[in-house]
Amino acid sequence: MSVNSVTTALRVFEEVAAAQPAGLSDLARRLDTPKSTVQRCLKTLEAAGWVRAAPDDSGRWVITGKAFSIGSAVAAGADLRAVAMPILSELQAQTGETIHLALPDGDELVLIERLDSPHQLRAFLPLGTRLPLHAASNGKAYLASLPDNEIEEVLRRDLDRRTPRTITDPDALREEIAEIRARGYAITEQELHDGITAIAVALRLGRSGRTAASFSISGPSLRITPDLYEDYGRQALEAKTRIERFLGA
Repeated sequence: MSVNSVTTALRVFEEVAAAQPAGLSDLARRLDTPKSTVQRCLKTLEAAGWVRAAPDDSGRWVITGKAFSIGSAVAAGADLRAVAMPILSELQAQTGETIHLALPDGDELVLIERLDSPHQLRAFLPLGTRLPLHAASNGKAYLASLPDNEIEEVLRRDLDRRTPRTITDPDALREEIAEIRARGYAITEQELHDGITAIAVALRLGRSGRTAASFSISGPSLRITPDLYEDYGRQALEAKTRIERFLGA
């Protein structure tokens, strides 16, 4: 798609949002654009989940909740960074390992912040990395916090094996989710990347109590050994409590 096409599609979306429910002829007139072009843009936006046909079957269009969801995530992310990063910096200093902070985006999480370990051998993921719910520690912590029906939707998908240790069996994942809920944090041992172990917790933000983020303590499996799991889990839960208190959970 060319830059002009993208610009036109965005203008169509903005007009639908301003005048919804908006008809094709009205949109073409407002935008001074051929109906065929507007129709193509509407179909593209519909396929991407940004607009949909009005429920009254009138041939008019309305926007979906996708823009609101993304806008809410951006606002939540800004508040979250301001509150969480000083607390997570303390956690990084206490553990000496890398801290990853992630936000949900569709069926995955997106890494938005990273506090690096001072060790030469350390866990490292680029910002913007997309994390699977079934294999990443952040993903599992988030997954375990969801309602059961949403968990089942995830478990019905084809779950890819990232390493030989990745758990893809739905029954085994259900058992693990129960364990995560019981102790409050997730543990992954070389499930997303060979040689890396991570411990993660989910963050519930605001009065709704909906999970809006998660963070992990990540490092080489040679250094984050089973005897440290409980201690690191406790420290992560303490940091979680402090962050949630400041954000009104």
